[in-house]
Amino acid sequence: MLIVFMAMELTPWTLRLLMEDSNVETVQWYPHDTGMFVSSSFDKTLKVWDTETLKPAEEFQFDGNVYCHHMCPIARKHSLVAVGTKDPKVQLCDLKSGSRIHILQGHRGEILSVRWSPRYEHILATASTDSRVRVWDVRRASGSLFTLDQHNGDKSKASSEAVNTAHNGRVNGLCFTADGLHLLTTGTDDRMRLWNSATGENTLVNYGKVVNESRKGLKFTVSRGCSPEFVFVPCGSSVAMYGLHSGQLITMLRGHYNNVDCCEFHPDYQELYSGGKDCNVLAWVPVLRQPDIEDDETNSKRVK
Repeated sequence: MLIVFMAMELTPWTLRLLMEDSNVETVQWYPHDTGMFVSSSFDKTLKVWDTETLKPAEEFQFDGNVYCHHMCPIARKHSLVAVGTKDPKVQLCDLKSGSRIHILQGHRGEILSVRWSPRYEHILATASTDSRVRVWDVRRASGSLFTLDQHNGDKSKASSEAVNTAHNGRVNGLCFTADGLHLLTTGTDDRMRLWNSATGENTLVNYGKVVNESRKGLKFTVSRGCSPEFVFVPCGSSVAMYGLHSGQLITMLRGHYNNVDCCEFHPDYQELYSGGKDCNVLAWVPVLRQPDIEDDETNSKRVK
């Protein structure tokens, strides 16, 4: 049996109040309370919304465009929101106190992606236009735990500028696997890399050319609750589907009429959702399909 994804168009619930001022870059439900969600925007704000009143309950102001934010899905000991802006400093906002309580210094460029570990609530990964990905323990007052190095410390393979860089270009996408053991990164060098999140080692899985022309954050996702695991990456008007550990391009999911901006996987329904500039939200539903007759004949010949 083969698994294929079929597209189904959804009627999006649009909150026009979110779109009043500028581009909204990220929206995320509060992990432990569906009565709240958080949005960040190019209007230089992070807003915490009350779903009953559909009005901001809290607002954080920043000096530059806000590219991304993320709340830890498993946190019980903190209520921190990591925020990436045009400033090289990563901002940590505390929803309990309503204040910005800490900054993480180390990057030298804009912060395009931030992502908390789904395994350890104090571990945070950040990606920047400086070609670097840093992994932090936010309990520590000192710098990052380590910086990802695409060459795994082999300085003979790297120029002086490429030492301790994750990509040869802007790093604009981060995604942990469901178990938190691996971290995926994407860069404008058209590469995607899989890392051991505990050691920072590049696993050297070869995904080939992963076209990435996004000047902002690339919002891609990994499947959860199924085996083998897949990676879904926006690619023009399609979504590229890769084997997580094999690096193989499985298929291209086509259904949008313009560029795909983001995709998200729902583990309970085993469905993928994608949103594009064509103003459509598509649900990609996995279905079992019998192999084609030609495939059957080919397989039978191989058995013989």
